[in-house]
Amino acid sequence: MSLYDIDDPARLKKINAALVNRVEQAIDQQRNAFSLFQTAISLEGQIRRRTDELTSALHRVEEINVELARQKDISEKANRSKTQFLAAASHDILQPLNAAQLTISSLYDLQESDKARAMVGQVERSLDTMNELLRTLLDISRLDAGVTTPRFTSVPIPPILDSLLSDLRPIAEKKGLRLRVAVTNDCVYTDRLMLRRALQNLISNAIRYTDQGGVLIGTRRQGDRISIEVIDTGRGIPEDQQEKIFEEFHRGPLAEGDFDQGTGLGLGLAIVSRLVTALNHEVSVNSAPGKGSIFRISALRASEPPAVRTGESVQSVPAPANANLAGKKILVLENDPAVLEAMKGLLATWGCDFKMARSTHQALTALDSNSWIPDLIIADHHLDFGNLGTDTLVHLFGILPVRVPAILATADASEAVVEQAASLGVEHMRKPVKPAQLRALATHLINGGE
Repeated sequence: MSLYDIDDPARLKKINAALVNRVEQAIDQQRNAFSLFQTAISLEGQIRRRTDELTSALHRVEEINVELARQKDISEKANRSKTQFLAAASHDILQPLNAAQLTISSLYDLQESDKARAMVGQVERSLDTMNELLRTLLDISRLDAGVTTPRFTSVPIPPILDSLLSDLRPIAEKKGLRLRVAVTNDCVYTDRLMLRRALQNLISNAIRYTDQGGVLIGTRRQGDRISIEVIDTGRGIPEDQQEKIFEEFHRGPLAEGDFDQGTGLGLGLAIVSRLVTALNHEVSVNSAPGKGSIFRISALRASEPPAVRTGESVQSVPAPANANLAGKKILVLENDPAVLEAMKGLLATWGCDFKMARSTHQALTALDSNSWIPDLIIADHHLDFGNLGTDTLVHLFGILPVRVPAILATADASEAVVEQAASLGVEHMRKPVKPAQLRALATHLINGGE
């Protein structure tokens, strides 16, 4: 049936409405399809832009990574250069000072008048001050450059303080001060040498700025930490100065006539601050002018003590009652001409029978004859032709018919060298060497450590 055959208006209206509805739906579908098409085109454009941006960002990241790798390489080279420079500085700067201190000791023995001896003594004190300044500046440089890094272990506190006080008690007694200790038998997790240096500086400072009374070193348990305290009855520090005291060359005023007037360098607490930071410890101070000060180093407690380690400080070996080296045979391994000449003069003054060698080959040649066996070997660590004192000592110990005591006297105070000396069973002395300490230790070793 066609539309022309339908004569019912209502029915025609229904058919018309249905057709109109279909047309509208078709138009809506086309409109939606077009809208989806436009949306798809828009999304495709956004995706393309985001892809381009991401590709560009990845290229930039690659460029940044390449630059970071280059900068890291530059930084590592700079650190290696700093390490090499500091090692060279330690050796090259301290070697002439070592020669000067050895020579001045020989010069003192040659003086006949008290006035001349006093003048030589003044030069010697100036050399000591220069030595302390150079050592401290080099230590600060090593810490700032990251060359000196801690070797953490369980360290008992009492042996460190026993060693320190044997060195510092005479200075305190000279000022009429009491130096007391009240410590627990605890261990802390730290680097033994670095903690020792920090405590040495704190105690020395307390003695320097205390006129009456004394200094007390004690420990206090605080949970899982130990607080090592240096308490003095000194002049105290104003509150507005208590942060500045840890800065380089900041120095409190000394009273006129002080025992070390003019010798303080203002670097002791700067070293303490750097050491404590490197050790992950904490340092604090409480002080009041005219009442004294309390310096505290807080460190983690360690539950197990380490194996006993001897040789805490060869510098503190007491001089034997009979420090006579006359006729003793001493082999010196040294390649610095100035130090060699100074050692010759010093050993001649002591009446020693000595031989000098600048390398391993010369040392072996010096001992080629079994008729000359040294009573003691004094060796620098860096010799001619790149030879090392530790290696040379191994060669010598292998050919000598008896075990000969030895001293490794070197400006290299790194933990590695100290451990090498300990493994060889020889003493380590840090240059510049003080003649009196060298003589005391030499006599001590030759006499079998008695």
